[in-house]
Amino acid sequence: QVQLEESGGGLVQPGDSLTLSCKSYLHVSGSDAMGWFRQTPGKEREFLAAVRWASGVTWYEQAVKGRFTISREIAKNIGYLQMNRLKPEDKAVYYCATGSGGATVWSYGLWGQGTQVTVSS
Repeated sequence: QVQLEESGGGLVQPGDSLTLSCKSYLHVSGSDAMGWFRQTPGKEREFLAAVRWASGVTWYEQAVKGRFTISREIAKNIGYLQMNRLKPEDKAVYYCATGSGGATVWSYGLWGQGTQVTVSS
């Protein structure tokens, strides 16, 4: 049974923007956070950004700060990751997750199945 579901991935050109969505089919506790990670073959899952569900406080990996923006719609139980000025090296499978929050995979207990983002001309 799907509990977190990402969408919005696809093929874009360098410099384009893309917004990923993450729908939670479970109630997200106000004290929890939703995080976004990405992974490429042979590498560990990399933290990108997270948002505290109730307060909206956000935090980012320095490498994407200023280029990626995380947000959420509480009433719809949906989180977003807006990605601007995409680069070929942003190509990865992008995952959303919910949990106590932090910048490591260990801080999140529920994961989506991932959505592929490819940046290529």
